[in-house]
Amino acid sequence: MLSEARVVTHRPAVYLQRLCQHFALKTPAEYDEQRGSVQFAMGACELHVEPEALLLRVQAADQASLAQVQHIVGDHLERFGHHDRLKVDWTAAPTPVG
Repeated sequence: MLSEARVVTHRPAVYLQRLCQHFALKTPAEYDEQRGSVQFAMGACELHVEPEALLLRVQAADQASLAQVQHIVGDHLERFGHHDRLKVDWTAAPTPVG
């Protein structure tokens, strides 16, 4: 199962780095200035810097696990970005072909 959120922000790279650094304290995470990846026990999150936005894409084996990853990532980003009033709204992502 896949879902994604496009979070509008003037500082997407800052939030990508902050999220990945935070999650890396407890779970495997890799990142550079444009992309990040976090592996949770119940699923994964890919992060991509876009012009004026941070794209979040989460994946999990079932709906309950997907909801858990969405909550963890979304809650952290909204707390880190409270002064910028960041809002994470998840939508179903198309399943990749192949």
